[in-house]
Amino acid sequence: MTVIGIIGAGHIGSTIARLAVSAGHDVVISNSRGPETLTDLVADLGPNVRAATAEDAAAAGDVVVVTIPLKNYRQVPAKPLAGKVVIDTNNYYPQRDGQIAELDSEATTTAELLQQHLRESRVVKAFNNIQFAHLGALARPSGADDRTSLPIAGNDVAAKETVARLLDSLGYDAYDVGSLAEGWRFQRDEPSYVSPYGERGGAPRPVSAEQLAVLIARATRYSDR
Repeated sequence: MTVIGIIGAGHIGSTIARLAVSAGHDVVISNSRGPETLTDLVADLGPNVRAATAEDAAAAGDVVVVTIPLKNYRQVPAKPLAGKVVIDTNNYYPQRDGQIAELDSEATTTAELLQQHLRESRVVKAFNNIQFAHLGALARPSGADDRTSLPIAGNDVAAKETVARLLDSLGYDAYDVGSLAEGWRFQRDEPSYVSPYGERGGAPRPVSAEQLAVLIARATRYSDR
């Protein structure tokens, strides 16, 4: 059993929490408004979930998921995350996050920004290319014929192995895309982003590792389009 800390209780964070509880993990979840605002969610998810501050969720988690608007990444508490595996689910939406020069110029990626902030953590990119409803619906037992693969990226091999094991427990296979610098290959507007798993509001579609590999290979930088 692993304790999953979750910083951000929006659609993705809540869905990961639900999958984690179903897999037998304990969850400590936080949001920007305070633990008292998560009473209904905690009651719905059951006794293996508790609400906390972001600092407490960071300290409690064996693995910690950061799933907040990208513009707020500097607010993630760094000290309690030192040495830990941190999963970054963020995407860059300029209309929400404002213009971020390093991302506009493609000098870096969203997960590398978080890694720069969390210098003593081991950041792995995951969960950012699937819509929350499909994430909740496509989980399957290990070995199922219709099991779905999700891409991951990270600089630390052991950290990626940890995330792959967590994904497996949640009902997904991990497809290793490479280092954090390669995380752009499954970001917003790339072929593997959202739609392969089902259109927004539509039925979910399983995506195999083979299918995902083809989509990842088709990724192109914005500057190359």
